[in-house]
Amino acid sequence: MKNKILTAGLIAAMMVPAMAQAQTHELRRDRQDIRYAQTHGNQRDVRDAKREYRQDVRDWRRDNRYQNWRAPFKYQQFRAGSTLRSNYYAPAYRLNYDSRWGVPRAGRNLAYVRHYNDLLLVNVRSGKVMKVYRNHFRWR
Repeated sequence: MKNKILTAGLIAAMMVPAMAQAQTHELRRDRQDIRYAQTHGNQRDVRDAKREYRQDVRDWRRDNRYQNWRAPFKYQQFRAGSTLRSNYYAPAYRLNYDSRWGVPRAGRNLAYVRHYNDLLLVNVRSGKVMKVYRNHFRWR
């Protein structure tokens, strides 16, 4: 019984990144459709492709993994050069890089950390904030 529960949990954990990757792939394909319509189609094809893309972006933003995210500690506005306590950049708050964010990849010993709607680039060895992207996760 214990093995079945563990197996089910592992399968569920593996499915979440696959779903996010499928959404990313869908958005990439929609952008390709827009480019194709702009070069080979008419205005109606371009309009339809852009509408499809906007709908997919809206669906991605409504994804529950990115909504109502709150940490168990109070919001604090950080600046570059601030030093964080280790619980602020614990592995639970570190994010895997996503090209849709429009930020460069984190370098060695750096990680992106979500603090409410802010995205922080943190040196995980020292806890020093290297860069702050304010309201990066605030969806309109």
